[in-house]
Amino acid sequence: MSQLSELDVQNLRHLIGSYETTHCKMTDYAKNATDQQVRQFFQKSAQSAMENKQQLMQFLK
Repeated sequence: MSQLSELDVQNLRHLIGSYETTHCKMTDYAKNATDQQVRQFFQKSAQSAMENKQQLMQFLK
């Protein structure tokens, strides 16, 4: 893999942080949801955000 520029790294850090925030919010929303379908939606969204974060972190290794 080619070297990442400083701007690339900054952009990755920003995206990773955004996905972490999204994961935390979706997890919290799921915990507070009373409707099962709504809860499942937020749980799936939280899982997706975590997967996206993990994929982006691979670029930093």
